[in-house]
Amino acid sequence: MIRFDNVSKRYDNGFEALSRINFAVEPGEMLFLTGHSGAGKSTLMKLIMQMERPSHGQIMVDGHDLNRMSSSQIPYYRRNIGVVFQNHQLLFDRSVFDNVALPLQIAGLSHHEIGKRVRAALDKVSLLEKERLNPIVLSGGEQQRVGIARAVVNKPTMLLADEPTGNLDPELSEEIMTLFRQFNEVGVTIMIASHDVELLKRMNKRILGLVEGKLVHDGVLW
Repeated sequence: MIRFDNVSKRYDNGFEALSRINFAVEPGEMLFLTGHSGAGKSTLMKLIMQMERPSHGQIMVDGHDLNRMSSSQIPYYRRNIGVVFQNHQLLFDRSVFDNVALPLQIAGLSHHEIGKRVRAALDKVSLLEKERLNPIVLSGGEQQRVGIARAVVNKPTMLLADEPTGNLDPELSEEIMTLFRQFNEVGVTIMIASHDVELLKRMNKRILGLVEGKLVHDGVLW
């Protein structure tokens, strides 16, 4: 599903965010990416999303060689990837329904298909009854669930989550992780960036540990 072969990312100012990274992720796997602030977690996810290009090495995702992907192919490639952000990135001038519908509208689906998929996604995160509300009136945990519904409404094969529980208390964090587990159980490949040590212990999943751009750990315990 995902393979990094000797991947490095150096920016124009000389800063090397990632250095000779090697790992592989199997289809349907759920794993965590961790490390201190600035360790390279976000850069690694941006490489998978094609928001950045590697300076060296090869990245393969679901059979696609990202180094050879043209700019015109990137939007179609991204339709198979759902992304969940720590700060939700919701639009507060639109309803919950319209926030979740946005990826489908961009993809050009019919009004009927959009309605069916959006309501199925909202039902999955237990927010169907709040589809007409503005997300600004929701709690932090509910806003994060709207973000998750938006990320999965396109039925992606892979889900990337960057610190999705960073602003939530332990109880809400557990609810969000339960949702991720449920998506993983139906075959979605999930990578979650987190520095929450207690969360990593509870989940007992594979962990990729980064320190100053280098992969120093690949296993269950960090």
